[in-house]
Amino acid sequence: MTDLTKKDVKHLMLFAGRSHPQLAAQIASLLGTELVPSRMVTYANSEVYVRFEESVRGCDAFVLQSHCAPVNDYLMEQLIMIDALKRASARHITVIAPFYPYARQDKKHAGREPISARLVADLYQAAGATRIMTVDLHAAQIQGFFDGPVDHLYGMPLLADYVKEKYDLSNFVVVSPDAGRVRTADLYSDRLGCPLAIIHKRRDPNVANTVTVHEVVGDVEGKTCLLVDDLIDTAGTICLAAEALKVKGAGRVIAAVTHPVLSGPAADRLNRSAFDEVIVTNTLPLPPEVNIDKLTVLSIAPLLAKAIRAVFEDGSVAALMSKQ
Repeated sequence: MTDLTKKDVKHLMLFAGRSHPQLAAQIASLLGTELVPSRMVTYANSEVYVRFEESVRGCDAFVLQSHCAPVNDYLMEQLIMIDALKRASARHITVIAPFYPYARQDKKHAGREPISARLVADLYQAAGATRIMTVDLHAAQIQGFFDGPVDHLYGMPLLADYVKEKYDLSNFVVVSPDAGRVRTADLYSDRLGCPLAIIHKRRDPNVANTVTVHEVVGDVEGKTCLLVDDLIDTAGTICLAAEALKVKGAGRVIAAVTHPVLSGPAADRLNRSAFDEVIVTNTLPLPPEVNIDKLTVLSIAPLLAKAIRAVFEDGSVAALMSKQ
């Protein structure tokens, strides 16, 4: 990928919040540009101040923030960055949120609940964003919450191609951890040319809010199973799924997951789990206390850099995804 011309650098400007400096640096390097110098301060009362140290008038601004914990702090920081760009006359402002905040709150499950994913889209728009770029939304309908272009990118090709290069696929089966991820698992199955299995979770009526029974639909005995999902949070569900596969006679169990949230007991659970390897991307930075021997992290930076370039050059992001 060639460096941007001086004319392009003047108009394409890359900004990053403080959540994931490593990813920001990788993207800037791949684009052949530099992150715009910024002054960011968190005051004693936790309010955030942002000032960009270069003129942004007339630029195409791309504002990167990975929404790891504390999510609310990093979301507010990104909103303030967007507002500063709008007030400084940036021409277009693209939000880059590799892990969309509040994506799991995409609908009402009961009365008097919020739809927080819609609220986040409204906040981005009110701040001045004209476009959103994200990776593997928890629910695809979130794209409709924003009144403007949404570039929904997928981590599946990156993860699947790593699996294809490392493992013998002759005795492989792709496994969906629940009914909600069947479409995702089907895409992996098509790309890898492997059969598909599904884990059906049933709740014990005598134990509230606890999944106690996992039924495996499909042949997994003696096979290498690839469990696929969009995120790992506390790792309870996916570790139980791996155990269910082992009980059904699976030879090896691998996980391929886009977003490594890895909250609370996740590291301990994964280290004690039945997994042989857990493959994730770096849409989120790993918490400093997380140490998982089985973890492999792949960089999402090349995909984001290509998508940024496609948007900036008025190219097709859909065509980019079809080539993966």
